[in-house]
Amino acid sequence: MSESIVRALKCRECGHEYKIEPTHVCEFCFGPLEVVYDYDKLQGKFTRELIESRPQNMWRYKELLPIDGEPKVGANNGYTPLVKADRLAKALGVKELYIKNDSVCYPTLSFKDRVVSVALSKAVEFGFKTVACASTGNLAGSVAANAAAAGLESYVFIPEDLEQGKVLGAAIFGTNVIGIRGQYDDVNRLCSEVAGKYGWAFVNVNVRPFYAEGSKTLGYEMMEQLGWKAPKHVVVPMASGSLCTKVDKSIKEFIKLGLVEDNQTAVYGAQATGCSPISKSVKDGTDMIHPVKANTIAKSLAIGNPADGYYANQVMKESGGYAEDISDEEIITAMKLLAETEGIFAETAGGVTLGCAQKMIESGRIPRDESIVLCITGNGLKTQEAVLNEVNKPRIINASLKEFDVLAEADGVQ
Repeated sequence: MSESIVRALKCRECGHEYKIEPTHVCEFCFGPLEVVYDYDKLQGKFTRELIESRPQNMWRYKELLPIDGEPKVGANNGYTPLVKADRLAKALGVKELYIKNDSVCYPTLSFKDRVVSVALSKAVEFGFKTVACASTGNLAGSVAANAAAAGLESYVFIPEDLEQGKVLGAAIFGTNVIGIRGQYDDVNRLCSEVAGKYGWAFVNVNVRPFYAEGSKTLGYEMMEQLGWKAPKHVVVPMASGSLCTKVDKSIKEFIKLGLVEDNQTAVYGAQATGCSPISKSVKDGTDMIHPVKANTIAKSLAIGNPADGYYANQVMKESGGYAEDISDEEIITAMKLLAETEGIFAETAGGVTLGCAQKMIESGRIPRDESIVLCITGNGLKTQEAVLNEVNKPRIINASLKEFDVLAEADGVQ
């Protein structure tokens, strides 16, 4: 079965509907557009058995993604491990903890491969030959890699001060890398202008409604891997806030289709204190998102004016969740804790997720005796600078057993 249930694009604010085309802003109220579906067409047809019969990639849920038929780009992307993190759970003093580990997502080691697969598949359907993005790093690499594999021309626009691992991780694929003097919000503003003038498919501008839907697959996989159960608590890193809203949407869709029972899932958001406009709004008890100038080592989350901030705020409030933020020092500590307990080297955003979860557990916001899923969205090899001076350096000796004996004795080895 591959029946498309995509109905239209719909304004989140005024509800006006549009046909499926590369556009993202309502012409009446300038609100953001979102893909809406006719779920009735899937009732009784989109079953656990059907999903389980398919290859283990993100497209096993293709009926709930806004493409026509089979994917044109990224056919093997997604379906990352859900790790039962018992050693980390013990360190945090909680009963049941899982890591949704998108630090090993194919092909560029971040959850952005999910959204890019959908965005570029849709761009090909629309007939675009050139694709592009504004990026804090991970998205640039994913657009570059997936575009290369699909034979598409690509441009990626990034702040000039990105981590070298992320710059290299885009440039290696032969893309056109454009570094911008300024922060992500300056990059994004320029990309809106370029998209208007050159008519390219910008995954997070004119193709954004389709792009954002790819994030839902992280939530679908999480529930399937939990044994067709929704988690009780899920912690998500926030940059634009989109992932937070789409994880929530994925859970609601599975409930609507009878694939999981409603577990009253609470969704929590995590930010770095140096760029925490969404977290601040939640903690202040307001709907207002006040833009900030980002100043944090978590560059992948450094969006000072988050496009989906208001909607992420609403998801957390309505689900019974919360938001937190942590300092750069706490980010590094959390990255090391995750690595030392579970053998997972996450990028700085992963440190934000774990560190904020730890803070909310200790404050009682997240109960210790209910299931918790932490979403780790990128690989630590991309942000090595953050921890380069925080780990033990090699101890150099000659190829001599006697010299090693001296080290072993100092270490207390018997």
